[in-house]
Amino acid sequence: MDRITKEQRSVIMSRIRARDTGPELLVRKRLFALGWRYRICDRRYKGKPDIVIPKARTIIDVRGCFWHRHGCSDSTMPKTNVKFWMEKWSKNVKRDHANEEAWREAGWNVIVVWQCALGKKRLERSLGKIAQCVAKWSNEPDGKRPHRIEIG
Repeated sequence: MDRITKEQRSVIMSRIRARDTGPELLVRKRLFALGWRYRICDRRYKGKPDIVIPKARTIIDVRGCFWHRHGCSDSTMPKTNVKFWMEKWSKNVKRDHANEEAWREAGWNVIVVWQCALGKKRLERSLGKIAQCVAKWSNEPDGKRPHRIEIG
């Protein structure tokens, strides 16, 4: 049984943002501080990726562990309306895979950053790894097969 009413749950869920989330802002601030310029939620690319860095031919997708089913301790299972959540998560994961495939086929490097990797203990290491990959990929020739890394 849920501890809060349907109306309270609706208010809580309506406040969850789709863009400019805390984890996204952390990554964007670090990239900007390092001199990288990027576009956010660029409509020219399938799925409007969170961060697009044209100079490094890199797309960064920042994913919430709960919404995109990372499998870590943040990927909890609600006790109510389980069927709805299973269908919702299945669609999210399928969409993530389709978007990633389209980006890589178009020649973009992809970095998937999970929300749990941006917690206090792992934040600096994760941001450093993102910056390192972007810098490395910006110097590679365009004809090279696109890379994919997952941080989290």
